[in-house]
Amino acid sequence: MNQKEASVNNIYQLDGRVPVAKAVPFGLQHILAMFVSNLAPLSIIAAVGGLAQNEIAILLQNAMFVAGIATLIQLYPLWKVGSRLPIVMGVSFTFVTVLSTVAVNYGYPAVIGAVLIGGIFEGTLGLLAKYWRRIIAPIVAASVVTAIGFSLFTVGARSFGGGYVDDFGSAENLLLGTITLAVCLIWNCLAKGYLKQLSVLAGLVVGYIVAIFMGKVDLSVIFADGLISLPHLLPYKPEFHPGAILSVCIIYLVSAAETIGDTTAMVASGLNRDITDREISGSLACDGYSSAVSSLFGCPPVTSFSQNVGLIAMTKVVNRFTIMTGAACMILAGLLPPVGNFFASLPESVLGGCTIMMFGTILTSGMQMVAKCGFNQRNITIAALSLSVGIGFTTASEIGLWHIFPEMIQSVFAANVVAVVFVTSIVLNLVLPKNMDIERVEE
Repeated sequence: MNQKEASVNNIYQLDGRVPVAKAVPFGLQHILAMFVSNLAPLSIIAAVGGLAQNEIAILLQNAMFVAGIATLIQLYPLWKVGSRLPIVMGVSFTFVTVLSTVAVNYGYPAVIGAVLIGGIFEGTLGLLAKYWRRIIAPIVAASVVTAIGFSLFTVGARSFGGGYVDDFGSAENLLLGTITLAVCLIWNCLAKGYLKQLSVLAGLVVGYIVAIFMGKVDLSVIFADGLISLPHLLPYKPEFHPGAILSVCIIYLVSAAETIGDTTAMVASGLNRDITDREISGSLACDGYSSAVSSLFGCPPVTSFSQNVGLIAMTKVVNRFTIMTGAACMILAGLLPPVGNFFASLPESVLGGCTIMMFGTILTSGMQMVAKCGFNQRNITIAALSLSVGIGFTTASEIGLWHIFPEMIQSVFAANVVAVVFVTSIVLNLVLPKNMDIERVEE
């Protein structure tokens, strides 16, 4: 193998330099896979908070910039903050419900204050992870990863149908999603060597071109906001309300569970090993402190993105330098409005066509982790009961099960399968006897 081939194959190694021309497409693939999902939660929370469209546009630019910086810190840690793993950061859907409630009850500045305090709380919790990490047993992490896969299925389906738009499920949206998915599958079957791992990017490019011809892309908005714009620091003065801070800190705990699940799944599927305490501590610290910084730019928390964990599980591209090029693109998108507007113009149906199979790989990663833990009676009980309660009790048609609980409990658990699975599996892991699997002595 010559030096050129070796450097290209470094995309499958955590460290090692990859030629920039080869690295950028893979990094760009990661950013495109999560770009719309990175912007959507902020748009929802800001709209509920009563912000004007021009204010939301500024916050979207800030969110792209902060997500890029946070991704860089995950890849190349500052002190103990960061995991040194190929984790892509972005604004999480996990906080949408509780932050929307805070925005309605207290106003958007209270959202910023709660995110700031909660971020410091999670970051500090991450630095102390070695003292409580053992509570998250392997079967607990495996159950949470499986739940993350399940929770993303509806996200993929919603995107496939066009997202939160009036023509959701229209023939045009379904056709666009199907074409994109078909391109991904065909590319994955026919491409050779490392090019095979660019199937998602191929689907995004072809889907975007088709969408232009279908009139689903408004190219006029790309240069609508000028060429260069610096991020806006402290666009809103934080306000601090104990009720808002408490409820948001609870969701930070749920987010921490998701991050542990994401990073565990990524290490298991991409690096074929178990995650270390140092990596868990660094990833949680980065989640928390980056979210605190995000609040200073007026944005919700930034956390690890499950979409990108699925992409790594599918492509096995784990090289940090390669992912760094994607983070650089994200930072540029935050500094150059035309770049951000171009990414944001990607139709949801195109994204759904690329991600619907990707999310399934997270579920299968969780199943592999369960299998690795072993199918003894104790593990089966924890996984089976936590998943059946988590998925069953949070299904939209059964959400009425939570109506007798206080509003704060409902906002945390009623529609959050990951939170319910996390709590149920931890409780079961703590209370179930360790000797459930003692074999009966034959008489």
